Amino acid sequence: GKGNKPKHGKGKRSKKKAKGAAEEVNILSPAAMLNAYYICHNASACLFFRGFAWPGSPKKKGKKRK
Repeated sequence: GKGNKPKHGKGKRSKKKAKGAAEEVNILSPAAMLNAYYICHNASACLFFRGFAWPGSPKKKGKKRK
């Protein structure tokens, strides 16, 4: 009968975390360190990816397409 189907599709999503403080993230956790190991090539890159870039640091340049 009606009402037995699982609900799928676009509906209103609950906004539990919309207001309030953002969840604190430990940047020294084992998972974060493993991620940094794979994406960072040196200490300055690690700090940059963690949001601790210093003013006047050289910008990373991408490959130019021809």
